Amino acid sequence: MEQNKKISPKQAAAIIIIAAVLVLGGILGFFLYQNSKIETPEMRLKQYFQFANDKKYEKMYQMLSEDSRSTISEEAFIEKNQNFYGSMEANQIKISIAEDDKSNSKRESARTLSYQLTMSTLAGELSFENSAILSKNKDKMYMLNWSVQDLHPHLKEGEEIKAETSYPKRGNIYDRNGVMLAGEGTASSVGIVPGKLPEDREGAIVQIAEYLDVSKEKIETALSANWVKDDLFVPIRTVAKTEEALKAQLLTIPGVKISDTTVRYYPLGQSAAQVVGYTQNITAEELEEHAGEGYTATSQIGKGGIEKVCEKQLHGTTGCKVSIVDSDGNEKFVIVEQKGEDGKDITLTIDSILQSQMYRQLAEDKGWGAAMNPKTGEVLALVSTPAYNPNDFVMGYTSKAWEELNNDASKPLYNRCRSTWAPGSVFKPIVAALGLTQGALTAGTEAVYEGLQWQKDSSWGNYYVTTLTDYSPKNLENALIYSDNIYFAQAALDMGTENFQKGLDSVGFNEPVPFTMEYKPSTYGEDGKIQSETELADSGYGQGKILVNPLHLAVTYSAFVNDGSMITPYLIKEEGEKTGYWKENVFTKEAAETVWNDMVQVVDHPDGTGHEAMIEGKTIAGKTGTAEIKASKEDTTGTELGYFMGIRDGDENSCLLIGMMVEDVKDRGGSHYVVPKVRECFANYK
Repeated sequence: MEQNKKISPKQAAAIIIIAAVLVLGGILGFFLYQNSKIETPEMRLKQYFQFANDKKYEKMYQMLSEDSRSTISEEAFIEKNQNFYGSMEANQIKISIAEDDKSNSKRESARTLSYQLTMSTLAGELSFENSAILSKNKDKMYMLNWSVQDLHPHLKEGEEIKAETSYPKRGNIYDRNGVMLAGEGTASSVGIVPGKLPEDREGAIVQIAEYLDVSKEKIETALSANWVKDDLFVPIRTVAKTEEALKAQLLTIPGVKISDTTVRYYPLGQSAAQVVGYTQNITAEELEEHAGEGYTATSQIGKGGIEKVCEKQLHGTTGCKVSIVDSDGNEKFVIVEQKGEDGKDITLTIDSILQSQMYRQLAEDKGWGAAMNPKTGEVLALVSTPAYNPNDFVMGYTSKAWEELNNDASKPLYNRCRSTWAPGSVFKPIVAALGLTQGALTAGTEAVYEGLQWQKDSSWGNYYVTTLTDYSPKNLENALIYSDNIYFAQAALDMGTENFQKGLDSVGFNEPVPFTMEYKPSTYGEDGKIQSETELADSGYGQGKILVNPLHLAVTYSAFVNDGSMITPYLIKEEGEKTGYWKENVFTKEAAETVWNDMVQVVDHPDGTGHEAMIEGKTIAGKTGTAEIKASKEDTTGTELGYFMGIRDGDENSCLLIGMMVEDVKDRGGSHYVVPKVRECFANYK
């Protein structure tokens, strides 16, 4: 058996020292752990006001000392705090505690803390200084010795907080001639007076739910709200005044009541939906985003179009006054006040007559329409079809109706004016003007090829550019009249990739059009670069990877009547508005004039692709376009976009540009399906 080893005196001393250190460390660690659990009065006061910020008034009450709780019930405490913070919709409550000697804060039985309280309210920012007394309870926890002055230092016992709120009237939206596009209207509010429901209460609710296309649970929730009493009207859903048959059915059920209610109303309905937009109940996220701007949980807010873009002007300012009053209602002290102001009216450059005319022409199709005065920049119409009815948003969609709207394959919520599209041959006048400006093209330049297809050389393999009509001579004017793809493919190649791209950049590609609403920029190539010769050739006649925004296309066409400069478009009609140019001298004056004259022939010439737009006694310049949307050159199942861009000649008061695009025109006449629609608008709009 192995003998036990002896421990030396030095080793024994070291072991004793290590053990002592471990014991002392454990004691110190335990002490620090226990001490860390003790909340300072500063921490407690900050937590108290965090509960105020979170509207957890019952938790605030639990932080009061026993003496304080003996002087006020939880119900009364909650009511006072709700009345104070809730009346002015206080949020973002922050406390800053005055610096002082806190060295003994964990041992003192009571502390008085001076602090500054800051919060956002309906009437703007409120800030005041105050003090609080906190004392330890039997569990060594700091509790608040509460009095009414903890709400506000000027508040005394027997006095109350009085809040007065005035909500602004939303501004109206008008067209250029004073026709209302959005404003005050009347609808029918359908509700229930609970005390008048029949004995078969559940059966009546089920029937009401069925008629209104809402859930039974929604009605039950509304009827169970804290404020509801047997003789009070509980609104369930708003319906249009014209829903006479529905209202007659509802009124056969005891307890149903229908009354008039003021709503936001859009007289043009679908016709101007995408440009005017709509309002809807504010969401919790939006309420937080617009904190301190006078919105409440029941506010309406702009959700699209001008309603959203000009929300600040249209909404106005909520008036709010929070004051301290005595038992007789006499005002003693004003805590915070902000004067209310109604929203401002907005007048657009839109012409409701033209807007409605263009919508009717496109109502059965998927497409867009844009009209403007190309000499002043006034946008006269912006149409996207199909469209939604903004009045339906105001009334409130049922779950079923909302699902149908979102799942509609024709995308009525999609604003086609904001997107970009392959332009096809309506792009050719722009390429012509750039070629003339750069000197790569002249009016007499003739394309060299035979037949209806062409390739630069054998390096293109099986790739050919094709055209539809054989004509002579193959000069610029005829190339536009007959819409020759090969001519403009050769023109792009003659310009070269670098100059072609510089030309597109000069007319505003890859940058947004300066406009009231944000529209997607026009683009070319992949990552802003044309990758090959064949892509350059295709780009010359508006195919390849050219994508153009409708408004940008219209603004670029404005250069043909402005000596080569592109007008700045605008939508909000301001008094004294003056014409300005977004891009100056993008084309030479001579180039713009040459292309203008050639586009007049596109309409006037009997063989011109736009001849259907001709109106006796009027000069109209235009260009048709059919863009192929397909997966590859060999794809025969793709669809087509049909275009016509036209300008009716005139002075600053009568010059008119109208452009339209319709999707899926394959086997429906291509661009010839669209030309008569634009012509009708020209013919009927003075």
